Amino acid sequence: MTIERDADAAATEDRDRDLFFELGSLRHVDRTWRHFGGFPFANVAEHSFRVAWLSWVIAVREGADPSRAVLMALVHDTPETRTGDVNYLSRMYTDRHEQLAFDDQFAGTSVHSDAAALWVEYGQRQTLEARIVKDADTLDCDFELREATSSGCNLEDRLSSTRQAAFAKLHTESARRMFMSLANSDPHSWHVNGRNRHTHGDWRG
Repeated sequence: MTIERDADAAATEDRDRDLFFELGSLRHVDRTWRHFGGFPFANVAEHSFRVAWLSWVIAVREGADPSRAVLMALVHDTPETRTGDVNYLSRMYTDRHEQLAFDDQFAGTSVHSDAAALWVEYGQRQTLEARIVKDADTLDCDFELREATSSGCNLEDRLSSTRQAAFAKLHTESARRMFMSLANSDPHSWHVNGRNRHTHGDWRG
């Protein structure tokens, strides 16, 4: 089947398609937490997914625009398809040229102007939504460290001073409350204590 397209529309549609393939490759970009002990920390796509959800919830709690926050969260790490991720150690020695990566990534796509505006807004941290997304980006690290602790990793303890420094930089009260709640939290409580076959079902001896 052939679909007739004018040249400009065809070029944009082709760039959109390429962008979707590129964004799919975020599944294969490891976050460099793996450097510290080899634990199977989330890839960039998985990280961005929870950052988007954290941004939504914090935006609701803070009276911000959830839709804008979620869109910004989806954009915040996309250049890492081209630059890779860096951790707090490798950042000391790496220049990733993220702006160039972003510009090349979105050039010619249907969402170029909107994505560029979100990217700039996130980087400037002048709006509540931008500060919320940065808080969500920070918090996802602490959620993952808590999960790793339950699997026998001691990195959460070893990084306690850096995480306290991260806490001091949180912008919103909702994020600070969430950070503090993690200290005594159980990553397995959602399924162990929730509705399951044992607590509400037909578990019999």
